[in-house]
Amino acid sequence: MGVLTLLTDFGYRDHYTAALKARLLQLAPQLPVLDITHGVEPYNIAHAVHVLRAVFRDFPVGTTHLITVSDYGASDAGAVASPAWHAAEHEGHYFVVADNGLLPLLCDGVPAQLVRLPSPVLVPAPAVPLAAGNLQPISLNPTRDILAPAAVRLAQGHPLGSLGQPVADLFLLTNRQLRLQDNRITGHVVHVDHYGNLITNISREAMEVVGRGRAAAVHFGREIVRELRPHFAAAPPGEIVCTFNPQGCLCIAINQGHASELLGLYFDSQVDVRFAELLP
Repeated sequence: MGVLTLLTDFGYRDHYTAALKARLLQLAPQLPVLDITHGVEPYNIAHAVHVLRAVFRDFPVGTTHLITVSDYGASDAGAVASPAWHAAEHEGHYFVVADNGLLPLLCDGVPAQLVRLPSPVLVPAPAVPLAAGNLQPISLNPTRDILAPAAVRLAQGHPLGSLGQPVADLFLLTNRQLRLQDNRITGHVVHVDHYGNLITNISREAMEVVGRGRAAAVHFGREIVRELRPHFAAAPPGEIVCTFNPQGCLCIAINQGHASELLGLYFDSQVDVRFAELLP
């Protein structure tokens, strides 16, 4: 029996997280279940991807990850919803999630192995005035009825192919791409963490490839930082720090301060790294 992790936007104030764990307890009382977080911002796919990408490789290969953020999937407002739910394998890990764009962001495309989970066909009742005799609630709960049972089966060792039919189509969302030039890298803030630190999509690898050993300066807002520090606390309190996090992403922080609020930078704010020009 493997390990099952949970990553949701259920929060910690209501009963939703407890209800999910109760469901898992009903399905598999002996299954080890570990929380990644239930504090993903509601419906925020980018936040979920950032958290998952930062940590899933730390779990043993073969771990199953149940992600329930925007768990009805993607559908056009005003149209009859046709949601879908998937299970996938990526880098030796299994993921169970709604078809909401998360998997393509996590995997930078369609996963190598992907199946569509079977689900009941929903035909919403025509709109009618509310009255005691005509209430027809749709009781489908995707996490309880579709995602949780599939995740349990994977964690118990059932083959991915036994969960549903192979597919190749997903609702696609695209990661922001770095812009690489001879003397500059242009990136963006992809996450603001609990401490207000700004995590960018500029990688250590990209800086090494473009920089080729040259001095670098990080430009954001009206600020310029010309020194990379080894960690967030490697500067006096209140000073700006640029450093790499354990995932190799360039981060902007203020030691013991909230960089996002103090610098006026948020998700998608532009960050440039500029290098000295090479002499001819």
